[in-house]
Amino acid sequence: MVAQAKEVGPKRYRESYGRYLEDFHVGDVYEHRPGRTITATDNTWFTLLTMNQHPLHFDAEYCAKSEFGQILVNSCLTLSLVTGMSVSDVSQKTVANLGWQNVKLTGPVFIGDTLYAHSEVLSIRESGSRPNQGIVTIRSTGTKQTGDVVIHFERAMLIPKRGFAVDDLMDY
Repeated sequence: MVAQAKEVGPKRYRESYGRYLEDFHVGDVYEHRPGRTITATDNTWFTLLTMNQHPLHFDAEYCAKSEFGQILVNSCLTLSLVTGMSVSDVSQKTVANLGWQNVKLTGPVFIGDTLYAHSEVLSIRESGSRPNQGIVTIRSTGTKQTGDVVIHFERAMLIPKRGFAVDDLMDY
């Protein structure tokens, strides 16, 4: 379901990712793969890019004296990765993200941890103002290689109906 080969000409196909509004069903759970192992470079670049200067994210000596004993991955990187892992499946056709709610960071993430994610469909409704779109709300959960949950959150997205996604209208 994630990737489909869409015929765009004789013996010519284009890959298409994501789901249309009609493809979502409350209670469905989508496992997002592959996982992603976080490197020191990932964490340092993200921390510096976002101007987060907390030493827990890049000062090994400081971290050695903390309760964690090692560098802690920036929690916004964890949120971004788990969100990103879900895109090709649940939001590749999205018109807009409408918001994140109830973000809970339930465990630490360290350099070298591998994150995995899955999303459960919580609700679906047609848009009152956009007849060719609807709102889908999911709960995404990120786990480490140990199976420990490290983050979960809800995300609402504006999703087009079949035939009304931008890639359905492109002629390139």
